[in-house]
Amino acid sequence: MIFDFLCLNVSSLWERLLGSVGDAAHNALGRVVEAIRTLFEGDPETRRRVSFSVAIIALSAKMAKADGAVVASEVEAFRQIFDFPEEEARNVARLYNLARQDVAGYEAYAEKLAGLCGSGDENCPMLENVIDGLFHIAKADGMVHEKEMAFLARIAEIFHIDEDHFRRIQARHMHLEGVDPYMVLGVSPNDDFSAIRKRYRHLVAEHHPDKLIARGVPQALHAAANERMAALNAAYAAIAKERKAA
Repeated sequence: MIFDFLCLNVSSLWERLLGSVGDAAHNALGRVVEAIRTLFEGDPETRRRVSFSVAIIALSAKMAKADGAVVASEVEAFRQIFDFPEEEARNVARLYNLARQDVAGYEAYAEKLAGLCGSGDENCPMLENVIDGLFHIAKADGMVHEKEMAFLARIAEIFHIDEDHFRRIQARHMHLEGVDPYMVLGVSPNDDFSAIRKRYRHLVAEHHPDKLIARGVPQALHAAANERMAALNAAYAAIAKERKAA
């Protein structure tokens, strides 16, 4: 699902949103952003949820264009993140195609969407979830292509996710030279195990499903969140085993 279908009349919501946008690809993003601001003025929770969904759909479309091909595995990965009802497939596809055809570059998309669904702070957890979702789609065909990697790095820069933080996100998804559990947790091999354990517990609490829901992260994106949690658990287990054997 794109967000909590129990709390919102989704069909009505998407029809209202896309009805305000029209079908012309030119400046589609500008019209989407303005429609979100207008339709959900006074309802910041719904605006955040809708903005997050639009960010994933639109930036996924732009990333697919980055490497020049959309393969079946990427479409399946997208469906894993957005397990939307069949009756909403037309609306999701319409927004996806508008974003892909829009003459505006992906950087313009990232800048405007970050302002809608992010906190404005450096390393915003909400925007980190967007990056995680995009990584999930990018690696669906077995690898993250060079152009996709450049796309993701630039998106992170626009989102004010610093280089060290981005490398930790990347380490959860890409293991070019084997998994570095210290990089995944953002700790050093020189740190005491007590400090590493404290950091691990902080990360687990930060990425708990209840926290994601509070941020307005769509429940369907928890597939990527579960993958992230598995990476954190595996990294901590590897370090604990290493320290025990030492």
